[in-house]
Amino acid sequence: MISLLSGHPRSFAGFVDVNFYPELTEVNTDSVLTVNVFSKLPGRFQYFSLTNVINTDRSTELSGEVDLYTEQNLRWQVAKDSPFDLTVQLNFRSGRENDRHRLGARWRFDDTPVLTPFFDALNLSYSINFHLIQFDHEAADVWQMEHVVRKTFPGISDRLYLAGFVDHTFGQDLPAGYPSAPIVAEFQLGCRLVDQFHLIAEYRINEYRRTDTRNLAIGLQYIAKW
Repeated sequence: MISLLSGHPRSFAGFVDVNFYPELTEVNTDSVLTVNVFSKLPGRFQYFSLTNVINTDRSTELSGEVDLYTEQNLRWQVAKDSPFDLTVQLNFRSGRENDRHRLGARWRFDDTPVLTPFFDALNLSYSINFHLIQFDHEAADVWQMEHVVRKTFPGISDRLYLAGFVDHTFGQDLPAGYPSAPIVAEFQLGCRLVDQFHLIAEYRINEYRRTDTRNLAIGLQYIAKW
């Protein structure tokens, strides 16, 4: 999953968060562990990565039979105080001939001066990463829009947040029965229990599956910030 902090990292230099999902309510073949890492680097650079441990046994969530998926992202802010970044994303996953690498640009709407008051009033952050060039084993000319959003609820409780992402892919040569522009999305509602531990519920959409495209994961999250 995309980090639930990475959309709006103004107040810290980095973090690692670990998300463990012992309960998958609809589909057992899904991510049971996600680790996200973010760090601000010198020269207006940022590093962000996510690693998913994906259960492959339909009979139980925690079978020990797993695949791995990771995204390694390097971002460079084009100028001081600019809401635009140039981005490189390297995707690696279990199996053969299925890694993908992307070049693009990100627009942080909530850091755009004319829009910042609006997003601050809503306690909302939102960005789009346009992955315009993709390198992989496919002949098709594929590109992607990656939406990332995070909202807090200070008027209700400082323990709550809602965050997520939508990956929307275009131009991919898929077999019959798949959407022409499939999405992968996750929306996580979190509640801080004590210190840096959170109870989380995550609604997932994966249109790369022919069936069982929806899932709900329940788990715990630990966040360490610096």
